[in-house]
Amino acid sequence: MNLEGKCALVTGSNSGLGYAVADSLAAAGANIVLHGLCPDEDGERAAHQLVETHGTAVIYVRADLRDVSEIEKMVAVIKDRFCSIDILVNNAVMRHFSPVEEFKTEDWNDAIAVNLSAAFHLSRLSIPGMKAGNWGRIIHMASIYSDRGTKNRIDYVTTKTGLLGMTRALAVELAQTGITCNAVCPGTIATPAINERIRDIARDKCVAVTEAEQEYLATRNPTGRFVASKGVGALIAFLCSPQAVDITGASIPIDGGWLAK
Repeated sequence: MNLEGKCALVTGSNSGLGYAVADSLAAAGANIVLHGLCPDEDGERAAHQLVETHGTAVIYVRADLRDVSEIEKMVAVIKDRFCSIDILVNNAVMRHFSPVEEFKTEDWNDAIAVNLSAAFHLSRLSIPGMKAGNWGRIIHMASIYSDRGTKNRIDYVTTKTGLLGMTRALAVELAQTGITCNAVCPGTIATPAINERIRDIARDKCVAVTEAEQEYLATRNPTGRFVASKGVGALIAFLCSPQAVDITGASIPIDGGWLAK
């Protein structure tokens, strides 16, 4: 999977799942744009680590995806540095936990902007450069909740489902341009937010964290373990490879069998 010379923007990638995806793409030779809202020194530290590990060019760009003007400025910075965005991974996410009747308007608007509208704006701004090079990869980080509902998470379920529609629309529109568009749908990953929820379960029930973790996973991934971030990164790297040229418009689960259950 030689991606040497390609530029990959992964949103929400200064840590966690996004960073794992960036690491996989850098390992395949791609130049990387890390994105987030962390202080510049933290983002630059993460970028330096990728450079040290893989030797590719890596920069960090801070941008608030709720603001279209900041999205446009970020893309301008990237094009000035790398000419074009060849690989776009829309990974950044904002989520809230609340019953619908208590859901705050500003939280709804923020989630729509970051989870859905930012993916649209980054796609529309990246596609001209991809078309000029007759090659491009757009990956939307969807979710198991793109295919099923859950309570108290209306913003997350709605926006992740919307990404599937965007994936299909772009795949069909771009089918003869050398650009593919796919959605990757992870199950439960050991993110900081989920680890905190598991610790809360352990505290509330007075059980060990390991026991709370198994209880949490029992209703989710049938494998009984978290989905590995590195596995998600490897899947995305494959979707960027020549072997995946005919995979477009797909929503691909990587969920330990959760959807099958």
